[in-house]
Amino acid sequence: MAPFVHSITSMDVGPAHRAQSQTQTTVVRAGRIALTGDVTLPGTMPDGLVVFAHGSGSGRTSPRNRHVASCLVRAGFATLLFDLLTRDEEEAERDTRHLRFDIALLSDRLVDTLAWCARKPALANLPVGVFGASTGAAAALIAATRYPVGAVVSRGGRPDLAGAALGLVRCPTLLVVGGADTEVIELNRRALQRMTAPTRLQIVPGAGHLFEEPGALDTVHQLAAAFFHQHLQTH
Repeated sequence: MAPFVHSITSMDVGPAHRAQSQTQTTVVRAGRIALTGDVTLPGTMPDGLVVFAHGSGSGRTSPRNRHVASCLVRAGFATLLFDLLTRDEEEAERDTRHLRFDIALLSDRLVDTLAWCARKPALANLPVGVFGASTGAAAALIAATRYPVGAVVSRGGRPDLAGAALGLVRCPTLLVVGGADTEVIELNRRALQRMTAPTRLQIVPGAGHLFEEPGALDTVHQLAAAFFHQHLQTH
């Protein structure tokens, strides 16, 4: 299917899930590396699992990703927020920042993490989506070519950094970019032209790269929840 630009108007995020959610901090095994992650389960049977791949200089404690994750939990999804780098790695690259832009490393860690999820009883049978931000979006798209991912959502992402993998992605993909983030809009448009999977570009009017404007991040989670509900089917 040829890529296309589409503006999503539906804000339906599915039924309300009002029961108590549960969060557990755990050790995520990515190959031989131990990473720290927070798994949150909604109070009812999850509609799917959304794994977050954060961007450069960010982590599982990012207020923006935690806000989106909490909203997705309320929409009925289980979520995993995890650190793609260990504490020692973060310290070692504090000045050089070389690891946070190592897309091959990040995508390898993400694939291993997705495989780890498949071995956890509470998560094993759930359809999986990935929410990527900044450089994490490139890692998410590469991972989707190596692991059965049902859908990818990118927030202010750099899908262009996925390179040749863009043409190999098969799962539905939503690219969300702020209307004031003009450089990233152009990079997303170029990436979209290289993709053959069903791909949508959604521009949030007036929003900057970090979606800090009033209501901007709420629009992101509404779009993401609707997209995941559409494309993640429970077994």
